[in-house]
Amino acid sequence: MLAGAVAGIMEHCLMFPVDCVKTRMQSLQPEPAARYRNVMDALRRIIATEGVWRPMRGLNATAIGAGPAHALYFASYEKLKRTLSDVIHPGANSHLANGAAGCVATLLHDAIMNPAEVVKQRMQMYNSPYRGVLDCVGAVWQKEGAAAFYRSYTTQLTMNVPFQAFHFMTYEYLQELLNPHRQYNPSSHMLSGALAGAIAAAVTTPLDVCKTLLNTQESLALSSVSPGQGQGAHRQISGLAHAFRTVYRLGGLKGFFKGVQARVIYQMPSTAISWSVYEFFKYGLTKHQHNKRKTQAIWMHRI
Repeated sequence: MLAGAVAGIMEHCLMFPVDCVKTRMQSLQPEPAARYRNVMDALRRIIATEGVWRPMRGLNATAIGAGPAHALYFASYEKLKRTLSDVIHPGANSHLANGAAGCVATLLHDAIMNPAEVVKQRMQMYNSPYRGVLDCVGAVWQKEGAAAFYRSYTTQLTMNVPFQAFHFMTYEYLQELLNPHRQYNPSSHMLSGALAGAIAAAVTTPLDVCKTLLNTQESLALSSVSPGQGQGAHRQISGLAHAFRTVYRLGGLKGFFKGVQARVIYQMPSTAISWSVYEFFKYGLTKHQHNKRKTQAIWMHRI
């Protein structure tokens, strides 16, 4: 859990500016997202027009959520992977067990991380009206209720369950090829994590676009839901099917792949950092525990 918490916080903090760009590029608003040519161009424009610290808005919300979310994520994955492997394929690695363990780990991770994602993405949007994390939490709670923090939860799971199942199976498969003895090997952990994350990210981009829309409730999308209603009307985009229809109506098939470049560029180093940091701390902690037990055994033998 400690190794997972450190890995999650480092992963999200180091890659946060790219995550901000991904959110902006997935926006359905025609301006300024339409002017972004690529990830670096978007990052330059955000810094030039909104300030050097603008890409970091919402980082504290993400860091608060990432610690406990990734602690449960990795701990439950490790435990379930071993338990299910012993049942399905005793004494050997089971890809089915890896995928199933990844699915359960995702349920726990997203239950904690989803509210943080809502706050983070609302603060990342262009012309975000919120002064800070607490202001955003208070405004969302007051105007939309507690359910707003979990409006995209089913979409998040619909995206993340196949994403993480494929991600874990790919990572474990690549580890079998690159690191068959399962020793601590930083290069194999980074390469396996990067490739697994990139492939899974590209495949699930349409669902990520819908999740962003559900989290941010963009004004352009809201005005298209029921045009002609007054300003006081309660218009909300709710549910995956509703989000899919809205994205298609406003952006066509291309709309589902908004920000795919940024998503892949974000996920490759993100998963590489996550796995390498996690494996490093797991190696250090387990080695320390092993040495401690070994020392205790030597002293007991002498006594």
